[in-house]
Amino acid sequence: MDDNNGILPVLDVERVSREISAFIESSLIESNAQGLVIGLSGGLDSSTTAKLCAKVVHKDKILGLIMPSQTTSKDDVDDAVSLADEMGIKYKIIPIDPLIEPIQDICSRSANDKNYKLAGANLKARMRMVILYFHANALNRLVVGTGNRTELLVGYFTKYGDGGVDILPIGSLYKTDVRRLASYVGVDGNIIHKDPTAGLWPGQTDEEDLGIKYDILDKILYLLTEKGIKEDETANKLLIKLDEVVRVKVMMLDAEHKSIMPPIPPIIR
Repeated sequence: MDDNNGILPVLDVERVSREISAFIESSLIESNAQGLVIGLSGGLDSSTTAKLCAKVVHKDKILGLIMPSQTTSKDDVDDAVSLADEMGIKYKIIPIDPLIEPIQDICSRSANDKNYKLAGANLKARMRMVILYFHANALNRLVVGTGNRTELLVGYFTKYGDGGVDILPIGSLYKTDVRRLASYVGVDGNIIHKDPTAGLWPGQTDEEDLGIKYDILDKILYLLTEKGIKEDETANKLLIKLDEVVRVKVMMLDAEHKSIMPPIPPIIR
């Protein structure tokens, strides 16, 4: 059975929740890790992932790290704290600006420079990764990533930042799927329906950065990848401009380097 005008199959949330739980459990067993560390942003993906983790791991074995910067909204921090309190897991609030500023000071560029702004945004993600792994290493735990399939396919994540994790429980689910699963596992409706944002700068939203709504993006990605449909047929099926589909395809191609090991030259001996 399909929804979204017959494009995306309806997610069997009970089955998927069970399979993700088994994945988390087997990952812990195989790694001999003693628990999980997860970054809590107050958003849909991290909240859903945290709920899934709590279905498998005792609350004492989950540590939530809330790592706001000056561009993180108070509502997001409050939502992250509320989630941790509701789940009964331990959490820490670690402001990252004092850790980032010395690094930014090394590179004296205009704050209006586009590359400098992007580097600063990526630095936030990479600093959070450093903090997550410090705690995970100290506690012999796994770092749980919160990226979804939509973000992974188009490269909407920071290499060696939020892309630097041990496991990705929702990595096979499109953003649309995550919303459905979030309702099933009991994520608060306020979190489910808020505009997705990485909080990289004031007023930033994911869909504005991507230049496309998630519901359309998910359909394009599903047709191009799972169904193997060509760009022109995808555009016709979705009743959208071909340019839009081509732009998504280019995003996918540009993001391929983020999902593979760094290239190594073949040396013949």
